[in-house]
Amino acid sequence: MRIAIDARGINWYRGTGIGTYTDNVLKNLLRLDKENYYHIYWSGNSYEEFQQLNSQIVMASKKHHRFFEQNFFPENTKRNDIDIYHVPQNGIGLSENMPCKKIATIHDLIPYIMPETVGKGYLLKFLKEVPKVLDLSDALITVSEWSKQDILKFFPIDPDKIFVTPLAADEKYKPLDKEYCKSFLSKTYGINNPFILYIGGFSPRKNVKALITAFAKIYKQLDADYNLVIVGATRDQGQYLSKFSTNLEFASKIIFTGFAPEDHLPILYNGCEAFVYPSLYEGFGLPPLEAMNCGTPVITSNLTSIPEVVGDAGILINPYNEQELESSLVKLLNDSKLKEEYSMKGLERAKNFSWEKTALDTLEVYRKVYELPSKV
Repeated sequence: MRIAIDARGINWYRGTGIGTYTDNVLKNLLRLDKENYYHIYWSGNSYEEFQQLNSQIVMASKKHHRFFEQNFFPENTKRNDIDIYHVPQNGIGLSENMPCKKIATIHDLIPYIMPETVGKGYLLKFLKEVPKVLDLSDALITVSEWSKQDILKFFPIDPDKIFVTPLAADEKYKPLDKEYCKSFLSKTYGINNPFILYIGGFSPRKNVKALITAFAKIYKQLDADYNLVIVGATRDQGQYLSKFSTNLEFASKIIFTGFAPEDHLPILYNGCEAFVYPSLYEGFGLPPLEAMNCGTPVITSNLTSIPEVVGDAGILINPYNEQELESSLVKLLNDSKLKEEYSMKGLERAKNFSWEKTALDTLEVYRKVYELPSKV
């Protein structure tokens, strides 16, 4: 097979779910599959590791992205006899002029389900393009059974056209030496107490405000002098939450780190006593899996795709019920045996997910689409 992949999102969306997905799937496809040819559309630098004997990097400018999507990519795939074209970023930019079979990865339908949590520009683009993408695609990939059911709720398409390929945590998320992590966090972020951790963005659907409120309410019930550490660039919603927390009792115990480099995240996961992720909606939800990979006990939501990922290896709560979140925090943090139990369960559960498996599942989708009869 001759496969073209729009890999521009690796640089454009680095640090997001889409960027992480595209990066890891493509790396593993190139590592595992020496039989097929990969034609990789790229934007920016850092493409060297994607240059293999069976791949070619084709540069595309971000400035003129519409020209590339609508004109250059279709002509280029035709000239290079491409069999399959895969767009990993929700199919955005898929042209009806593309002369080969087409696959789009639809990560979730959050703009349809919780439009108030999405920026206006992206919302309008998503609502306009996704129906067209679904119509043009020979197959769809999505990242959880929940997301597959969401797609079927909104669009009357054949369920057999949708393939589920769960995500995975990067290999850097693993158990690390606790004393080293604590020393590093003390020097780098001034974190000296045991702490509860949140990583995962500040969209209203992430429900971080409920975590801040719950922590302030239960602080006195905890057996140790805990901090709540919230990681992420404090713009817009993050800025609002930081300001909101200053008006609460025990505000001094809440630490906003600001942006943390990606290589600091495994240290943060390993250094904390518990990772809490009370999100209202996830297409997959990587942070709880990253935490479990580090052997960190997890409290997270019992909604949408998250139970598919966490199973019984974390404490699942109704994120709309603040009392549930509060009681789960107290229960876990004051019980060292329970923390150890969920640490072990999380490590075991995390073994079910790997980027190698995601890549092999993706390759199987390519094979099935390749064998489909061509549309007339």
